[in-house]
Amino acid sequence: MAAPLPTMLVIDDEPQIRRVVRHALEAEHGRVLEAASGREGLDLAAAERPALIVLDLGLPDMPGAEVCRDIRGWSAVPIVVFLTENADTEKAALLDLGADDYVTKPFSTIELQARVRSHLRRTALSATDTGDTRLEADGIVIDLARRSVSRDGAAVHLTPLEWELLRVLATNAGRTMTHAQLYNRVWDRPHGDAQQNLRVHVASVRRKLERDPVQPRIIITEPGVGYRFESGR
Repeated sequence: MAAPLPTMLVIDDEPQIRRVVRHALEAEHGRVLEAASGREGLDLAAAERPALIVLDLGLPDMPGAEVCRDIRGWSAVPIVVFLTENADTEKAALLDLGADDYVTKPFSTIELQARVRSHLRRTALSATDTGDTRLEADGIVIDLARRSVSRDGAAVHLTPLEWELLRVLATNAGRTMTHAQLYNRVWDRPHGDAQQNLRVHVASVRRKLERDPVQPRIIITEPGVGYRFESGR
């Protein structure tokens, strides 16, 4: 018997946006629930336990950021938020609150579908994790158990800070990690300029791993927000 299709939840006060999201997702993912307010969204999220939530920030009864924070307090469900263009500070703040991804309005349904597939795939992989400690991307092999890295079969030496930075990014493949998230998880005693320190160490890791550090394919910059590891899966 085929596994049941996952349930999606879209929280947005605009009926036309909810309709577009529903049509974009229900063909692939089946059931898509709709909520027109933050409180309704929280109630549906708690009652239905959806596999993924699409969340707008401009809700009539409460800030979308508050909805995100509330859900993240009791659930690890992937949350994709809608943002307006050029909202870099807002992007970083939401990712720090626990959102997994964002799509800017006006949005492409193709992009939204791709983001949703990516997060559902990562969730499924986590649920069926067999303890494999090897990660691969574009000729790079990262062995988490042995703390080793190779490129095209040749060993690559990383400093302890570079290794930890790569480990955090790689184990969160596909997810944008903000400057604050990376800085707090990599540096034991954070000090100095987070963005500048990260820029220096990311550049060093790219020189050692990327085929073309100027046009990286593995460690991607999200301007004003942070970095994302692309595994190519």
